[in-house]
Amino acid sequence: MRSPHELMIALGIDCGTQGLKTVALDHDSGEILASASRSYGLIGGLAPGHLEQDPETWWTALEATVREVLAALGSRRREVAAIGVSGQQHGFVPLDAEQRVIRPAKLWCDTSTAAQCEEIRAALGGRDAVIGLVGNDMLPGFTAPKILWLKQNEPENYRRLARVALPHDYLNLRLTGNLRMEYGDASGTALLDVRRRVWSPDVWAVIDDSLPEKLPVVGSSREACGLLRGELGHEWELGEVVVSAGGGDNMMAAIGTGNVGPGCVTASLGTSGTIFACAENPVVDPRGEIAAFCDSNDRWLPLLCTMNVTVATELFRKMFGWDHARLEREILSVPAGADGLVFLPYLQGERTPSLPNGCGVLHGMNTANTTPAHVARAVMEGVTLGMAYGLRRMEELGVKPETIRLTGGGSNSAVWRRICADIFGYPVVTLKSSEGGALGAAIQALATAAGEPAADLSSRLVRVDEEARVDPRGDFDYGRVLERQNHLRSALFMHPNLEIGNCAGRGTTHAGVVHDARFCLRGHPGAGGSRHGTGRHAFRSDHDEPGNGHHPCPTTVGNDLDLMDDDR
Repeated sequence: MRSPHELMIALGIDCGTQGLKTVALDHDSGEILASASRSYGLIGGLAPGHLEQDPETWWTALEATVREVLAALGSRRREVAAIGVSGQQHGFVPLDAEQRVIRPAKLWCDTSTAAQCEEIRAALGGRDAVIGLVGNDMLPGFTAPKILWLKQNEPENYRRLARVALPHDYLNLRLTGNLRMEYGDASGTALLDVRRRVWSPDVWAVIDDSLPEKLPVVGSSREACGLLRGELGHEWELGEVVVSAGGGDNMMAAIGTGNVGPGCVTASLGTSGTIFACAENPVVDPRGEIAAFCDSNDRWLPLLCTMNVTVATELFRKMFGWDHARLEREILSVPAGADGLVFLPYLQGERTPSLPNGCGVLHGMNTANTTPAHVARAVMEGVTLGMAYGLRRMEELGVKPETIRLTGGGSNSAVWRRICADIFGYPVVTLKSSEGGALGAAIQALATAAGEPAADLSSRLVRVDEEARVDPRGDFDYGRVLERQNHLRSALFMHPNLEIGNCAGRGTTHAGVVHDARFCLRGHPGAGGSRHGTGRHAFRSDHDEPGNGHHPCPTTVGNDLDLMDDDR
């Protein structure tokens, strides 16, 4: 452990879905001295709902970016004292007895495991029982159903399975030779009892009685993973380097956005959309819509995740052939509410609410609002309203934001910041650094090397950009639009006797099909649920078990989305 008064640099590595970034952070100044990134895609040609990557792709990008950053540091590379890794949550990296990758990783956005989720729920006594055991519902994005999927669909590979790793665990293994998990990332497996921070024997027994032998040791994020392997230190011309515990991308983004105490809330506008807060005690949602995660600072991180944010905005931007400046101009040319056009953004299914087989919908079209500009505005509002659905639920569970800190590629857009403030109903600010997970990983690494609390370092080094602050105007009632969106979701995807017409197969919808519920619904279109109010907007939320899979089919979009400088 080094003295905090020594000259010290940490490398922060963020392994996302679309690429990997490495930054070098100075302990004293908080300046990012160098950065480098590499893009990569998903494995193509897979069936709908299956989203996978080769972990070797991550390692290749890590090596390339680390070398580039170290070259930029020049003689200061010898000051590198620590490395921290942030990784996309929930991904399943199966390893054999020699700790070699058995098959490609199934990612957080893979929705192919809905059947396994239902099987685990049923074996444990239903959703309420699952939440009672681990604090979270069993959702397709989580790791546990992916393990059962492997057992049922690839038995030969499952017989080779010796160790279960998450993406950031795998990179830590390559860096140190040690395999362990920390509470934050482990809480996203649906195998960890988040209240007690131990593996749940009831859950693992449903999958395989021998699963505990395959799970790594789980512990505090304050404990280092180990030292950088000697051969890597020699190749990179470094001295002794500590590799911190690291964590999931949301946990690292919390540290990297200064979200280390009650009252602070972060919203990330990335490939997916996340909103999360720091909590001193577990925040468990009995409906299972808000994830009850641990953070990577020995607290808790209540979090909502929607699966379609810049996925949707970039898809339509490219469809119209616009650059980002043109996108902003077109959206500004349309009034709030897009003249009645409403978008359900479920292009890759959805996680909050849980609709793994959902699809995208445009509703309310007429001759006046069916223009590219209106569609663009409806899409940006639609994905933000999807996040607001979860934010209202977090408020009901006691999470009370003062200001929301925006990060992710979408936060670079001034018009999007305005839409966020007006829809969320809270002031929003951005940060001086948009590195998010990479910055958080570097801060945690510095804290480990110097023996300082990560929360203290985060509070000192993370800086808010007050010039980008936007206060809500309240001159348009987005609560009514949110209510319409909730009605539409219920009518299309949650009604037990409803079929959706104008589709390729009976009872299915497909990505790219545009629906107007007045013409294509058969059956009673009424939406169940009850009305709730938060003191800001009244809205409708549904208490029915979501994601029953009766109607829509899995959908995916292309892998070449050029996101707005985004992480995840």
